[in-house]
Amino acid sequence: MIPSFLGFGLLGAACLAFTEKVSPVPPSHVLLLFLGMTAAPDVPMLIALMFATTLGSTLGSMIWYAGGNWLGADRADAAVRRFGKYIFLKHATYQRLTVAYRRNNFRASLIAQLVPVARTYLALEAGVLRLTFVPFALATVTGAFIWNAAFLIGGYLMRDSDHDPVTIGFRIVAIVVIAEIVFLLALRHSTRGTSDHPPGETHH
Repeated sequence: MIPSFLGFGLLGAACLAFTEKVSPVPPSHVLLLFLGMTAAPDVPMLIALMFATTLGSTLGSMIWYAGGNWLGADRADAAVRRFGKYIFLKHATYQRLTVAYRRNNFRASLIAQLVPVARTYLALEAGVLRLTFVPFALATVTGAFIWNAAFLIGGYLMRDSDHDPVTIGFRIVAIVVIAEIVFLLALRHSTRGTSDHPPGETHH
């Protein structure tokens, strides 16, 4: 499937980035490493891929944003509870993301693009909360560009490396998985602290 998309050049790369943003398959880090290794013969094309995939990723986030805006809080929560397991989104994780998002919208939107589980689905909650579109979009574009550029550059450098690309790729994926686990643990601890101290309670 991926080679078929790449036959359309930058448009195909943007479509692939869009696809990974609206579904958990293919994993974005694997896709971007592959694009960096195979679709960027030189630096100008590498830079073009950064912008094309950022556009696709951002449009994918806008789909989730629009869906959350249309569903509203109750229907979105019910939909995640019922169908979340099919897209690897646990209801408990969704609730924790919601709590974290309400604290700092812009920062959460930016950081979410750097965490696998959050970068796909946090835009749904942004729509549910009906966040102001422009700040959300700016944070999403910035974060998506950082994420995409890092893996595209990694794949580009791996192409001419003396080391085994598969081994390096597995190491990078392992780092991403560890980062995701750390994020989820931190999120769980953070939201647990919030539930222990209801709004209005003072700390001594």
